Amino acid sequence: MKKIAKFHKVSFEQFAEGFADYSKDLEVVRKIYDSIKLPKRATKGSAGYDFFAPVGIVLAPGETMKVPTGIRCEMEYDWVLKLYPRSGLGFKYRLQLNNTVGIIDADYFYSDNEGHIFAKITNDSNEGKTVEIPAGTGFIQGIFLEYGITVDDDATEIRNGGFGSTTK
Repeated sequence: MKKIAKFHKVSFEQFAEGFADYSKDLEVVRKIYDSIKLPKRATKGSAGYDFFAPVGIVLAPGETMKVPTGIRCEMEYDWVLKLYPRSGLGFKYRLQLNNTVGIIDADYFYSDNEGHIFAKITNDSNEGKTVEIPAGTGFIQGIFLEYGITVDDDATEIRNGGFGSTTK
C-alpha cells in the first residue's frame, strides 16, 4: 500500500468559523474541537477512512445538516479523496451527501479555509426513519484514489477557496 496522505485538524479558529452556524460560545466550541478524532480505517482491509461526527446528529426524514468535520487532508498531487456516506447509514436511512460524492482535491489543503472538509448530509428516508448519529461515531467515509490527466493538460490556476472555487 502506498502512503500518500495525512489527516490534520484545522486550527481552532477555522473550526470555530465553520461551526458558527451552530454555536458562537467559544467554550462549547473548544470542547467539541478538542474531542475531534482524525479519520481512520476500522480494519486492515478497509478501503474507507471513517470521519467521525463532531457532535450528535439527529435528522428526521427530509432534514439536512452541514457538518464541519474539523478535518483537512494533505495528500500527494496525483491523488483525490472521495467522500461517501457510511454504507450502513445509506442502507438503513438513505443518508446521502447532498453533492452525491465529495471530491477533495490535493490543492484544497492550501486554501484560505485551511482545506476544512464539510459534509452536507440529508436523511432521504422514504420510510419515515429518523437517523441518529452520536458524537464521535463514523458518519462518512473517505477513499483515496489515484487519477491521471490528459497528455495535453495545461491547467495552471491555483485554488484559493472551497466549494465551487475552481469555477470562479
